[in-house]
Amino acid sequence: MIKVAINGYGTIGKRVADAIVLQDDMQLQGVVKTKPSYEAKIAIKNKYPLYANNKENTKAFIDAGIKIEGTIDDLIDKSDIVIDCTPGKFGAQNRQLYRSKKIKAIFQGGEKPEVAQVSFNAQGNYKQAIGKDYVRVVSCNTTGLCRTLGSIHKIFGVKKAIVTLIRRAADPNDSKKGPINAVVPVIEVPSHHGPDVNTIFPDLNILTSAVAVPTTIMHLHTIAIELEKQANASDIKDLFKNTPRVILVDEKDGFVSTAQIMEYARDLGRKRGDLNEIAVWKNSINIVSNQLFFIQAIHQESDVVPENIDCIRAMFELTKDPIKSIRKTNIAMSIQ
Repeated sequence: MIKVAINGYGTIGKRVADAIVLQDDMQLQGVVKTKPSYEAKIAIKNKYPLYANNKENTKAFIDAGIKIEGTIDDLIDKSDIVIDCTPGKFGAQNRQLYRSKKIKAIFQGGEKPEVAQVSFNAQGNYKQAIGKDYVRVVSCNTTGLCRTLGSIHKIFGVKKAIVTLIRRAADPNDSKKGPINAVVPVIEVPSHHGPDVNTIFPDLNILTSAVAVPTTIMHLHTIAIELEKQANASDIKDLFKNTPRVILVDEKDGFVSTAQIMEYARDLGRKRGDLNEIAVWKNSINIVSNQLFFIQAIHQESDVVPENIDCIRAMFELTKDPIKSIRKTNIAMSIQ
């Protein structure tokens, strides 16, 4: 049983915590919060041992009547690995603590690749993380691109991929960000997403750009690929049907927007209405003169969660077979 600590019990951290307790080869040792928020109270309700991020903040928890088991130092001393789910850039700061404690750590996609020995996507480069001490799970958008583009690249080859990301403005629980009534181009062209994909697939020729739009529930990607090998739309549909953590949705079934996709996740009974899979519109898959086009949607709050689970197995060499780990995680989390 791998003993897991989670530093940061927010959007990603609480989902990873829930995923850990579903695994039969891992044990959740506790979670870390900086202040006695409602999420701290939820952790207690879930019977997750709660720790403060430092001694200075323990008083705030005590004053709020919230029981804590100690500080992050105490939690790390009881754990084999820490999953850092703190806001972007904090992970790099925390790395010094993890190194001093000689504990393995997983970082999230908000950190620079240099924070870890390798970036990680279960289907893309699982074996590169075997035995590593510091690994970075790539971002939600990069995870989505690695699953679909990566599977295409392995079978048909990609001469060039052009991707436009229509980004959600903020997560649903974030009231501090916009835009409210605007489309905001990300003035970074090409955007950073392509180079991030290259941390998993170095030889994949990809260019990306992005805009932010006033929605909170999903990202959407429009993708154009020049294939190396001949293929037809049916070939790509069959490939996606057999690609783990990718699902095909059809507007004929009522999936006319991201709203219906998220409603589908809720109807499946997923906790928080999460969709860990990447949703590809079936009828958007089209090939013209060996140019492949398709559109996919990314649930930014949850698609990276199973990757964290597989990453633990790779780092501790619980299995060296990515398919075995992916299948085990998917069964435990009821992922298609």
